[in-house]
Amino acid sequence: MKHIIALVVVLFSFQIQAQEDAEVIKNIYTTSLTNGKSYEWLDYLSNQIGGRLSGSLNAERAVEYTKEELEQLGLDKVWLQPVMVPRWVRGAPEFAYVETSPGITTNVNICALGGSIATPNGGLKAEVVEVKGIDELKELGSEKIKGKIVFFNRPMQADLINTFQAYGGCVDQRYSGAKEAAKYGALGVIVRSVNLRLDDFPHTGAMSYGDLPNDQRIPSAAISTNDAEILSSMLALNSKLKFYFSQHCKQLKDVQSYNVIGEIRGSEFPDEYIVVGGHLDSWDLGDGSHDDGAGVVQSMDVLRLLKESGIHPKRSIRVVLFMNEENGMRGGKKYAEVAKANGEHHVFALESDSGGFTPRGFSFDCSDAVFNKVQQWQALFKPYLIHYFEKGGSGADIGPLKGGDMVLAGLHPDSQRYFDHHHASNDTFEHVNKRELELGAATMTALVYLFDKYGTGTISDISELND
Repeated sequence: MKHIIALVVVLFSFQIQAQEDAEVIKNIYTTSLTNGKSYEWLDYLSNQIGGRLSGSLNAERAVEYTKEELEQLGLDKVWLQPVMVPRWVRGAPEFAYVETSPGITTNVNICALGGSIATPNGGLKAEVVEVKGIDELKELGSEKIKGKIVFFNRPMQADLINTFQAYGGCVDQRYSGAKEAAKYGALGVIVRSVNLRLDDFPHTGAMSYGDLPNDQRIPSAAISTNDAEILSSMLALNSKLKFYFSQHCKQLKDVQSYNVIGEIRGSEFPDEYIVVGGHLDSWDLGDGSHDDGAGVVQSMDVLRLLKESGIHPKRSIRVVLFMNEENGMRGGKKYAEVAKANGEHHVFALESDSGGFTPRGFSFDCSDAVFNKVQQWQALFKPYLIHYFEKGGSGADIGPLKGGDMVLAGLHPDSQRYFDHHHASNDTFEHVNKRELELGAATMTALVYLFDKYGTGTISDISELND
């Protein structure tokens, strides 16, 4: 009988708590949708500052702006965390064409990949060899590659509903293509833009030479998907055509930048930290509204929405705006390094770095036991159609915090349009929907509220009452 009474008490208590949580979360969504700040912040970050490549003046301005805005929220603490970052500059606009015969050319759209070297003075022109991936290089060998430009033309897999999975299936040719092609004597590399849509926008992104000596490095550029299709068709008709491209990018010395951090001090467990964040840097072709201006302003608004909703966190809540995610991950690594050196106990971290589209749910990097408990919260998100919870990856910048009982999570917006804009000149403010952005900020706030209130669990397993 005592066990039955205890079970009834627990179930009744759970029902009361669920009702309370539903009301708090409803208020968070109402506040975000009627009195949000994320869209206003993004407007300034995108249209008044613009692209924020690590080490650039715009990145410095973004640090100053976001720090000032966080200070105006009345947080307990706001500070800058120094971090040395690489400084790669694009230089004069790139230019490229396909030459089918002397004097007969067709211009195509390209952009240098981040970290690439420049072409020789006057540009680079050579015959082209088309491959679908890095593995084909070995099959062709130096005999067929040496002295040519390698054209990597593997598209994203269109039948994969998870577009990030499709991205992961072909991004290796962008990141490592130049390093691998150089081993076979290639003079340069052209890579199909990592984009599901056929358009004229070349998409940049990080590439790496690894430990390849400087004198063996070759220039690497992305070509738009439309022009990749054209180049492939032209090669099928004329395998001896030539490709010309010119780019003027350069790697300069590292410079000092900063992570921007704001904190609400916890009322009961101030030495337990919850982090929410996105990366402040972006590529330089657009203004970085989706990648990752959206994640930055949503993360800032989490702390504002907690305060506006009258929520006094038990644990210390930090917003961290990481610098240099795009071409070095220095900000995320520095934050984790300092946290470890200071002996800080982080219990949960949430990242938004998948665009400002309609939120669908979260992915969690945690134990099965924690995930089973987190799944009990799905019902609280169902009224907003944001209840897709799965185990999986979280985010690049919070990844270095992983360890022990730390729980990591990533916001999952609808991803079908994300790669239309990713790293391209059309990643701009007008492509972000205000309501979708504010729904994302509210969704992140709701999850932070629940983790702060309950830690990594909700109620004891009912089975324990029967022991």
